[in-house]
Parts: sequence; C-alpha cells; structure tokens
Amino acid sequence: MSDPMTLKHSPLESCHLACGARMVEFGGWLMPVQYTGIMDEHRAVRSGSGMFDISHMGEVLIEGSGALEWLERLLTNRVGKLAIGRGQYTMMLNERGGVIDDLIIYRTGETAYFLVINGACRDMDLAWMRSRLPADGTVLLRDLGNDYAAIALQGPDSEKVLRTLYPQSEIPKRNGIATLGESEGFVPSLVARTGYTGEDGFELFVPVKDGSKEGNGESLWKSLLAAGVKPCGLGARDTLRLEMGYPLNGSDLSLDRTPLEAGLGKFVALDDPAKIEFTGRHALESQRSKGLPSLLTPLKLTVTGPPLRSHYPVLSEGLAVGETCSGALSPSLGEGIAMAYLPPSLSTPGTALEVEVRGRGYAAVVTTLPFYSK
Repeated sequence: MSDPMTLKHSPLESCHLACGARMVEFGGWLMPVQYTGIMDEHRAVRSGSGMFDISHMGEVLIEGSGALEWLERLLTNRVGKLAIGRGQYTMMLNERGGVIDDLIIYRTGETAYFLVINGACRDMDLAWMRSRLPADGTVLLRDLGNDYAAIALQGPDSEKVLRTLYPQSEIPKRNGIATLGESEGFVPSLVARTGYTGEDGFELFVPVKDGSKEGNGESLWKSLLAAGVKPCGLGARDTLRLEMGYPLNGSDLSLDRTPLEAGLGKFVALDDPAKIEFTGRHALESQRSKGLPSLLTPLKLTVTGPPLRSHYPVLSEGLAVGETCSGALSPSLGEGIAMAYLPPSLSTPGTALEVEVRGRGYAAVVTTLPFYSK
C-alpha cells in the first residue's frame, strides 16, 4: 500500500466526494471504487450511460519527423496504417516479449501521435520511452498526464448525451479522435470514441484548468451529471471489462507474459511485411515457433459459488494447473467468470476444471470470449 502522503489525487476528487464515492488506493492514486454499488453502476452502463474518472491514466504526445519510425520500433501494431484522426490498440514490450503496457495510440497530425497509457504504468512507460529517444531531436516526447482531466462516458446513450452537451463538435467514428470544444493553449480538448466496457462510448480529455475557479474537468463532470449520466467507479469498470474479456495490465498482462500467451496476437504485426523491427519481436517469433507455454483462458463456474477473485488455484483432475488472474461475479450473467493462464492443452472450450476457493473446489468449464454479448 502506498504512503498516504505520496498518493496522487484526481482533479475530480471533489466531485467524487460530493457524489458519495467510496475512495480506495489504485496504482498509487486515490480513486472511487463505487458510489451506489457495483451492480447498479454496471447495469447503468449496459442499459443507459455511465461515467468514469480516468484522470489517473497518462497522456503522451509524440511528434517530429522521426516519430513514425520510432513508434514502429516501440509498439507491436503497425502504426503506419493509421490515418489522421484514427487510433488503434497496441502494446509496448520488453526484450523478452513481456508486456510493459497495453495502450491506445491516435494519430492527431501528419507527424503527431497521442498515446493514452495505463495509470499504474505511467512512470515506467515514460522512463522506457525516454531511454529510447533518438539523440538527433527528430522525436519529441511531451508528458501531458498532469495537464488533463479525463472522463470515460460509456453506454448506449452516450452519443446522445455528448451531442446534447457539444452540439457544434465533431463526433468521431469508432476508434477515432477529434477536438472537443475549445482548447487551452498547447493542451487541446479531445474526444476519442473508445472505451473499456464493450459499450459504445467516448473518452473525453479536457485541460485541468481554464483560468476560472472551477476546472474544466469538474465543469464537465457536473454537466454530465445534470444530463443524467450515472457516476461509476473502478468496481463496475472491472466487471464491465471482464465480461468482454478485456485484459487488465498488472493482472492479465505482465512483464513475464507475452501478447501471444494473452491471446492478443492480432495486435502484433509479426506477419505484416511493412512492419519494421520492434522491441520483443525476436522473443515472440521464437515463442511462436516453439509453441506457447500457456494461454490466457476464459472460464466460468457451472455451479453456484462465491465471487471469483485473482490468485485462486485452478485444478484439473485434482491437480493445480494455474491460478486465476482476474475474476468476478458477472452482473449481466449472474455467473462466476475468470481468466487464468493454463497449459494450451487445457484451454479448449468445454474443458472441465475446478476453481479452489478457501480450500473448496467449484466446478468450472473453459468457455469463449466475450463472456457477455447483447
């Protein structure tokens, strides 16, 4: 647990307290875990609209004549495919092929790229990137993480809400990014049509301050609240993403697991002839040729049991074969669901397993992703 004196605070913290949030430590930040309850907030996103404070996530601007080539060598997906205003999911690997971070990159100009990185990885990501900057000045890195307040607006009603609040702004298509309203000097307000819930939605980035007593982020939060959007915490964000099978960095993704083991090979351009050399490539090619040692596998309980959590043993015929790295009671399905790294021979859908919870085994079965679909 972090020292309370070193905990980082969101620019929206006063809004959370005013909404009755229960605050917890997350990745070195004090963040809301829930307001009215995880089930209630989860269902609001699936049926209407909800909003999450994502100000703990990092924003990085990369620009310069050498930006594209540098990013191609840094990331797994082929950045050169991006048109201006478009984004993609990708990963940054170490030399062993382990995942330093999974992130979204958007191309915002001819030689400019906007990266959204995970909050718990911000310092590590920045140090890794800075250590690889060319000495000739052709790539410039600007850390904007402390300049933005960020809110994820998610749910089937999210576009209607956004159009009401910003009737003159461009609404991007899926995986797109556009400017949002006014900008504050070098820090533009942006809207990206991405998310982590499986629903349509947007990530809104606004400068922390606009010169008035109340910051941009607080004003935006209150406007969304007045429009009927439900505040949601980390608890609902976790159950929503897990129902879709989206990985969580630090749990499902780690420095010791490759994207191939995590089932994310489609976001690694190993077979794209236009993709140049990138960090971790040789390790991935070696692993693919030799065979994967494990595979991130979705499973669900077939009996009534306690909510699943991380680090529960997974058993096959009474023998431990792995452990859960994410788990929850799915609010949409009413079933216990989890992800675990298992031997590939046990990752076939329909394979019978058990999950051990406090010394008792509960019958489970390997299934397919997503766990939940409309």
